[in-house]
Amino acid sequence: MSDGPAILYSSRQVNSVRMVWMLVTLVLAAMTIFPLLYMLAIAFKGPTEVFKSNLVPDKPTLDNFIYVLTEVPFWRYLLNTFFVSAVVTVIALFFHTMAGYALARLRFPGREAIFLAMFSTFLVSLPVIIVPLFILVRSMGMLNSYAGLIVPSIFNAFGIFLLRQYYLSLPRELEEAAVIDGAGYWRIYLSVILPLSRPIIAALAILFFLANWNAFLWPLTVAADPNLWVVQVAIANFKSQYAASWNYTMAASTIVALPMLILFLIFQRQIMESIKTSGLK
Repeated sequence: MSDGPAILYSSRQVNSVRMVWMLVTLVLAAMTIFPLLYMLAIAFKGPTEVFKSNLVPDKPTLDNFIYVLTEVPFWRYLLNTFFVSAVVTVIALFFHTMAGYALARLRFPGREAIFLAMFSTFLVSLPVIIVPLFILVRSMGMLNSYAGLIVPSIFNAFGIFLLRQYYLSLPRELEEAAVIDGAGYWRIYLSVILPLSRPIIAALAILFFLANWNAFLWPLTVAADPNLWVVQVAIANFKSQYAASWNYTMAASTIVALPMLILFLIFQRQIMESIKTSGLK
């Protein structure tokens, strides 16, 4: 009989902890969602209503979106961004899958050292290396070109690490069976590894595309030609050109953010599954 109060107290304690975590989650969710809602609200406000505190516009208007899409070469900026993001994603996945397979399956001198050297680049952020990277790109004659936007963005240590972890989880028996059938490393990679890599490749494709779609610092540094601007650089210059026109700025930001939000919502399951199957728990 004496265990009853203790069990009741323990149950209340567990419920209290759950309530605290639920409140923390709600606060974090509100902090994440509110800026998006505020951006959307300003995008539909007129010039005289932008700085009012009301979240819901009194007179919603589409004039801001029409202006951005017709009076500014925003379609070109979107096409530039899509082209750069797509090319970087395709080339990066091509080389990253080969690098991940080599680091996971092939045995050669210095393999672990190479992997540690690649993995250590996680500790180095872009602002740290942007000056030597800019000098290198300039010496190669790639300033104000698509090559300058694309080539330095291809390498991604996170992608190689994720693919290596995924390939380590694959059963070796599949490769051994292919070797018995006379397949070499290249044939194993094309016929066995790549078909099994579709889930992780799909997730990485989304992550790479999102990262390059939202890239700002490097495109700002390497491309001064307005014809090569990506959307994030265009929005930054749009703000400086129309300092008080936050309704236009937020309309442009909404146009840029909406496709990526839809893409993430559609493929969030694949992204989470790829992280779990790669050993990142």
